Amino acid sequence: MTIHLAGDSTVAPTDHGATSGHPQIPLLGWGDELAAFVGDDVRNFAIGGATTQSFRDEGHWARVAAAMGPGDTVVVQFGHNDQKHPDELAADGGYRRRLAEFVAEVRAAGARPVLATSVERRWFEADGSLRWTHGSYPATVRALGKELDVPVIELTVFTRWLYAWLGETASAALFPHGAAAEAGLTVSDDLTRDNTHFTTAGARYVAQYVAEALASIDGVHDATDPMGVEIMAAQQA
Repeated sequence: MTIHLAGDSTVAPTDHGATSGHPQIPLLGWGDELAAFVGDDVRNFAIGGATTQSFRDEGHWARVAAAMGPGDTVVVQFGHNDQKHPDELAADGGYRRRLAEFVAEVRAAGARPVLATSVERRWFEADGSLRWTHGSYPATVRALGKELDVPVIELTVFTRWLYAWLGETASAALFPHGAAAEAGLTVSDDLTRDNTHFTTAGARYVAQYVAEALASIDGVHDATDPMGVEIMAAQQA
């Protein structure tokens, strides 16, 4: 089985440090790290700046369609850029319709679609709270997954938990400006304000969660014996 990834820059392959100017501080999406945590081949077709519309219009979806086959899995995560086009790609309008089209085409090819909600932006308010930045786009993915019986990987909630758990200071290291600060390096003003695009640490956290979610969807460990009796016996020994 092959896992195919369709999405935007938060999923896309690494730039090898071209944006930051430091090879040790690349920008990359979680898809670039997924192969390290799964036993299947991973083909990452995600590309920076993509919306559900541009991904098809620019021919990227055609590449996914040509590559996927029966038994494969196609993980789809958009939303960051769709929300910049509220008329054409409203959450419950063009965005939802295009996601549904992707799902239908994956199923027609005999592959399995999996939807993912958008990874959250790391946007802490002055009072220390973490802002919700995607509006109703994640809710649209959840509702569509329920309606079409498609598994949904909840990356909005996971990344919110991750940033809050690490805290405002430590979570900065998941992004280029924080990684640069830890290494004593400088980056552009644009990257200093960038709390959307991961460096390696952030991508690996999310990729590992995606891998666990896919294993759960696959029911990989469902046949294992539960440890309740074993634990009770060990406690009584």
